[in-house]
Amino acid sequence: MFRPTYVFGRVGEITHRFLEKAHIKGLILDLDNTLTTHNNPVPPQSSLDWLREMKEAQIRLMIVSNNSAKRVMPFAQRLGLEFVSRGAKPLTFGYTKAIERMGLNKKNVAAVGDQIFTDVLGSNLKGIRSIFVFPIEPETSLPFRIKRACEKPFLPKRIIGGDCE
Repeated sequence: MFRPTYVFGRVGEITHRFLEKAHIKGLILDLDNTLTTHNNPVPPQSSLDWLREMKEAQIRLMIVSNNSAKRVMPFAQRLGLEFVSRGAKPLTFGYTKAIERMGLNKKNVAAVGDQIFTDVLGSNLKGIRSIFVFPIEPETSLPFRIKRACEKPFLPKRIIGGDCE
Protein backbone atom coordinates (compact mmCIF):
# COMPACT_ATOMS: atom_id res chain seq x y z
CA MET A 1 0.00 0.00 0.00
CA PHE A 2 2.97 2.33 0.51
CA ARG A 3 4.73 1.54 -2.77
CA PRO A 4 4.28 4.03 -5.61
CA THR A 5 3.60 2.84 -9.14
CA TYR A 6 6.11 5.30 -10.61
CA VAL A 7 8.80 7.53 -9.13
CA PHE A 8 10.26 10.75 -10.53
CA GLY A 9 12.69 13.23 -9.02
CA ARG A 10 10.40 16.22 -9.64
CA VAL A 11 7.00 16.80 -11.20
CA GLY A 12 8.67 18.45 -14.21
CA GLU A 13 10.30 15.13 -15.14
CA ILE A 14 6.91 13.55 -15.90
CA THR A 15 6.49 13.90 -19.66
CA HIS A 16 3.36 13.75 -21.75
CA ARG A 17 5.05 10.97 -23.77
CA PHE A 18 5.38 8.91 -20.61
CA LEU A 19 1.73 9.55 -19.74
CA GLU A 20 0.57 8.63 -23.24
CA LYS A 21 2.57 5.40 -23.14
CA ALA A 22 1.05 4.59 -19.74
CA HIS A 23 -2.47 5.48 -21.00
CA ILE A 24 -2.81 8.20 -18.37
CA LYS A 25 -5.18 10.96 -19.48
CA GLY A 26 -5.62 12.76 -16.18
CA LEU A 27 -3.45 13.71 -13.22
CA ILE A 28 -4.57 14.47 -9.71
CA LEU A 29 -1.96 16.84 -8.33
CA ASP A 30 -0.85 17.49 -4.78
CA LEU A 31 0.01 21.09 -4.03
CA ASP A 32 2.61 21.64 -1.31
CA ASN A 33 6.10 20.39 -2.11
CA THR A 34 4.84 18.90 -5.37
CA LEU A 35 3.86 21.97 -7.43
CA THR A 36 5.37 24.59 -5.12
CA THR A 37 7.20 24.79 -1.81
CA HIS A 38 5.19 24.31 1.38
CA ASN A 39 2.63 27.13 1.92
CA ASN A 40 4.06 29.16 -0.97
CA PRO A 41 1.32 31.00 -2.90
CA VAL A 42 3.49 31.41 -5.99
CA PRO A 43 4.37 28.46 -8.24
CA PRO A 44 7.92 28.28 -9.57
CA GLN A 45 8.41 28.83 -13.30
CA SER A 46 9.30 25.16 -13.71
CA SER A 47 5.82 24.14 -12.50
CA LEU A 48 4.17 26.73 -14.76
CA ASP A 49 6.11 25.43 -17.77
CA TRP A 50 5.27 21.81 -16.93
CA LEU A 51 1.57 22.57 -16.46
CA ARG A 52 1.49 24.39 -19.81
CA GLU A 53 3.03 21.33 -21.50
CA MET A 54 0.50 19.02 -19.86
CA LYS A 55 -2.41 21.23 -20.93
CA GLU A 56 -1.07 21.40 -24.49
CA ALA A 57 -0.92 17.58 -24.50
CA GLN A 58 -4.57 17.58 -23.35
CA ILE A 59 -3.80 15.89 -20.03
CA ARG A 60 -6.61 16.70 -17.61
CA LEU A 61 -5.32 18.20 -14.38
CA MET A 62 -6.90 18.77 -11.00
CA ILE A 63 -5.45 19.67 -7.61
CA VAL A 64 -6.50 17.60 -4.60
CA SER A 65 -5.13 18.99 -1.37
CA ASN A 66 -5.74 18.46 2.31
CA ASN A 67 -5.44 22.22 2.73
CA SER A 68 -8.40 24.57 3.09
CA ALA A 69 -9.99 26.35 0.13
CA LYS A 70 -8.42 29.57 1.44
CA ARG A 71 -4.97 28.10 0.65
CA VAL A 72 -5.84 26.13 -2.48
CA MET A 73 -8.24 28.41 -4.36
CA PRO A 74 -5.90 31.34 -5.13
CA PHE A 75 -3.16 28.95 -6.22
CA ALA A 76 -5.50 26.89 -8.42
CA GLN A 77 -7.04 30.01 -9.96
CA ARG A 78 -3.58 31.36 -10.79
CA LEU A 79 -2.90 28.09 -12.64
CA GLY A 80 -6.33 27.83 -14.25
CA LEU A 81 -6.99 24.47 -12.56
CA GLU A 82 -9.98 23.02 -10.79
CA PHE A 83 -9.39 21.76 -7.27
CA VAL A 84 -10.71 19.77 -4.35
CA SER A 85 -9.74 21.22 -0.98
CA ARG A 86 -9.94 19.33 2.31
CA GLY A 87 -9.37 16.18 0.27
CA ALA A 88 -8.88 14.06 3.42
CA LYS A 89 -5.98 12.11 1.92
CA PRO A 90 -5.23 9.24 2.35
CA LEU A 91 -8.98 8.67 2.40
CA THR A 92 -10.40 8.47 -1.09
CA PHE A 93 -13.13 11.15 -1.01
CA GLY A 94 -11.02 13.81 -2.75
CA TYR A 95 -9.79 11.39 -5.39
CA THR A 96 -13.34 10.23 -6.10
CA LYS A 97 -14.55 13.83 -6.57
CA ALA A 98 -11.62 14.67 -8.84
CA ILE A 99 -12.05 11.61 -11.06
CA GLU A 100 -15.77 12.31 -11.42
CA ARG A 101 -15.16 15.97 -12.27
CA MET A 102 -12.50 15.04 -14.82
CA GLY A 103 -14.94 12.64 -16.46
CA LEU A 104 -12.35 9.89 -16.77
CA ASN A 105 -12.21 6.22 -15.96
CA LYS A 106 -9.97 5.67 -12.93
CA LYS A 107 -7.77 3.33 -14.99
CA ASN A 108 -6.69 6.42 -16.96
CA VAL A 109 -5.90 8.55 -13.91
CA ALA A 110 -2.81 8.81 -11.73
CA ALA A 111 -2.11 10.95 -8.67
CA VAL A 112 1.13 12.87 -8.22
CA GLY A 113 2.48 13.73 -4.78
CA ASP A 114 5.46 13.89 -2.46
CA GLN A 115 4.17 12.01 0.60
CA ILE A 116 3.99 8.26 1.04
CA PHE A 117 1.36 8.26 3.83
CA THR A 118 -1.07 10.62 2.10
CA ASP A 119 -0.51 10.73 -1.67
CA VAL A 120 0.77 7.23 -2.39
CA LEU A 121 -1.41 5.47 0.17
CA GLY A 122 -4.51 7.40 -0.92
CA SER A 123 -3.91 6.59 -4.59
CA ASN A 124 -3.43 2.93 -3.83
CA LEU A 125 -6.55 2.81 -1.66
CA LYS A 126 -8.54 4.39 -4.51
CA GLY A 127 -7.13 1.91 -7.00
CA ILE A 128 -5.38 4.46 -9.21
CA ARG A 129 -1.73 4.65 -10.10
CA SER A 130 0.53 6.76 -7.92
CA ILE A 131 3.41 8.90 -9.08
CA PHE A 132 5.75 9.76 -6.23
CA VAL A 133 7.95 12.83 -6.62
CA PHE A 134 10.58 13.82 -4.11
CA PRO A 135 9.72 17.01 -2.17
CA ILE A 136 10.85 20.29 -3.69
CA GLU A 137 12.48 21.20 -0.37
CA PRO A 138 12.52 19.68 3.11
CA GLU A 139 9.91 20.99 5.53
CA THR A 140 11.30 22.32 8.77
CA SER A 141 8.41 21.94 11.21
CA LEU A 142 8.60 19.17 13.80
CA PRO A 143 5.44 17.32 12.60
CA PHE A 144 6.78 17.14 9.04
CA ARG A 145 10.23 16.05 10.20
CA ILE A 146 8.61 13.22 12.19
CA LYS A 147 6.40 12.23 9.24
CA ARG A 148 9.38 12.22 6.85
CA ALA A 149 11.39 10.08 9.28
CA CYS A 150 8.52 7.56 9.43
CA GLU A 151 8.31 7.53 5.62
CA LYS A 152 12.01 6.83 5.19
CA PRO A 153 11.76 3.01 5.15
CA PHE A 154 9.14 3.25 2.39
CA LEU A 155 10.92 5.80 0.19
CA PRO A 156 12.00 4.52 -3.20
CA LYS A 157 15.74 4.07 -3.54
CA ARG A 158 15.76 5.00 -7.22
CA ILE A 159 13.71 6.62 -9.95
CA ILE A 160 11.40 4.00 -11.44
CA GLY A 161 9.38 6.24 -13.76
CA GLY A 162 9.65 6.63 -17.48
CA ASP A 163 9.29 2.97 -18.42
CA CYS A 164 5.73 1.74 -18.78
CA GLU A 165 6.23 -1.89 -19.62
